[in-house]
Amino acid sequence: MRPGEPSYEILLQPQTADFEGHPEHGPVLRVITVHATGAVGESGYPRYAGEGVEADIDPRTRTVEAITVDNEELPYGWVASVAEPGHEAEAS
Repeated sequence: MRPGEPSYEILLQPQTADFEGHPEHGPVLRVITVHATGAVGESGYPRYAGEGVEADIDPRTRTVEAITVDNEELPYGWVASVAEPGHEAEAS
């Protein structure tokens, strides 16, 4: 990675539900740093990669639009999100 290239930290979490069935995120299970590859993914957004993860991220909204983990789709019930700047998340 060259200085100034965009990078993000992606948080992988299980998505659970509260007693009333409202979705909520469980603890952070993995934190991955991904860096710009210069490619555009199939979703049409810039591609980022690192630590066995490839993700298409919308830089305007900071949304993970597509992701693979170790060349597999994200497991059912898991969610991926971009960490907020200055976050203190640690994997459990």
